[in-house]
Amino acid sequence: MSNAQHTLKVRFLYKTILRLHRGLPAELNIIGTAYVKDEFRRHKTCDAATAVKFLSGWADYAVMLAEQLGVKGPKTTSKLGKHINEDLLEQMSDEQVAQLYELMKTTKNPS
Repeated sequence: MSNAQHTLKVRFLYKTILRLHRGLPAELNIIGTAYVKDEFRRHKTCDAATAVKFLSGWADYAVMLAEQLGVKGPKTTSKLGKHINEDLLEQMSDEQVAQLYELMKTTKNPS
């Protein structure tokens, strides 16, 4: 894939996620959007193997969020998000676990 194609693909995914976040409750929109912007900024110069994993993870997130939000906004019958099982936690790096912990603290105490 050429560099221009890769850039278009990344930009499309990024904008799709930001659009999906508009359907979230206000607090989640603010936290989620800030997190997405930071993650995409930090991975701007990562190596090809990391980029593939990064984009795959965010594409999965976008699909899951689109399914949960539905066409007309959040479904009130189902919760937003996904539980993380122990196997997935074991696969995460220490840095990823620390980020997840900070995100959890922010969502529990948004002050």
